[in-house]
Amino acid sequence: MDALYKNFFSGAKTAGRALLHLSDTDKNRILCHVADAIERNESLILAANEQDLARMDKDNPMYDRLQLTPARISSIASDMRHVAQLPSPLGLITKQNTLPNGIRLHRISVPYGVIGVVYEARPNVTYDVFSLCFKSGNACVLKGGKDALDSNQCAVRIIHDVLKEEGIDEQCVTLLPATHDATAAMLTAVGYIDLCIPRGSRRLIDFVRDNARVPVIETGAGVVHTYFDKDGDIAKGQRIINNAKTRRVSVCNALDCLIVHKSREKDIDQLLAPMHDNVQFHYGEYGKEWQSYDLSIKIVDSIDEAIDFIQQYGSGHSESIITENEAAARKFQNEVDAACVYWNVPTSFTDGAQFGLGAEIGISTQKLGPRGPMGLEEITTYKWIIEGEGQIRE
Repeated sequence: MDALYKNFFSGAKTAGRALLHLSDTDKNRILCHVADAIERNESLILAANEQDLARMDKDNPMYDRLQLTPARISSIASDMRHVAQLPSPLGLITKQNTLPNGIRLHRISVPYGVIGVVYEARPNVTYDVFSLCFKSGNACVLKGGKDALDSNQCAVRIIHDVLKEEGIDEQCVTLLPATHDATAAMLTAVGYIDLCIPRGSRRLIDFVRDNARVPVIETGAGVVHTYFDKDGDIAKGQRIINNAKTRRVSVCNALDCLIVHKSREKDIDQLLAPMHDNVQFHYGEYGKEWQSYDLSIKIVDSIDEAIDFIQQYGSGHSESIITENEAAARKFQNEVDAACVYWNVPTSFTDGAQFGLGAEIGISTQKLGPRGPMGLEEITTYKWIIEGEGQIRE
């Protein structure tokens, strides 16, 4: 491993161990100080973000994810304060037992140690990952994309300034260079990176999974469907479909494909009326995460065909059914294989903050380990504590 990256990773590991000595009260206070600093430095953050935006084509689907606004900065600070208010995920006894020989067993929650995150043009991720990792006692190593370089550097400077004021080792938040070499170094940092989480496109996630020698949790890529059932309510359907598609088209929980029961095909124009002026509709293009004002439409003969279609083209992220028939809704929720399955609710709610997690470090689409929005609990592991009075094994 290159000496530069070895220094980055070893520094993060040392700083992570030091976090074990911080009380939850201290961590909460520091998180609130960082949130204050974010709001206080709004103009600096926007200026840095402007430099990034100037290098990106406004028609790029990632432009919206890259862009920061005063409202988004305020939301970032608010989410950080919310994380500070949440109960600590550490030291929780998740299982306990006393053996017949008197040995006492406790399984308790602990930090992973060092969490590496690879992400693209999403400067909000820098703040979210820091808040969740710091609260849960994990050091974080961040590898952002070059598109958000100035925004990420500004964010880490603000965080580091507060940490230095508080006497905390600033290497508990390490920003790597925005290079392919840095990604490769993180993915092979065995003994330094305890968990790697990619956030971004399918291409990025596949690259991390295929090349990592450290443990990986897959997150992010979403091919999202909503099924309008034969018993769906048109007024609800209009609101739900429009919100799922147009609230923010570039995010992973945005609607990509509307599935409609053939008995309601005549209602499609009415269902899509709120979007006619800005959304392009497609028949026959399926399995695509649009990240734009495009929407696929599929007509099916039954709820079973809808479920089979989702099984074929979905990514295991978020799926929704619109219906007034409870039996149909329960069937859909039971049989659709995804991290989040909704009934009469838009998929736009798949978000850590919306789920009450304060923020999210990603949305896991895998089944082993965490699934869905990942908050504090999902970035802890556990260890066994065993106590006795000198018992020996025969």
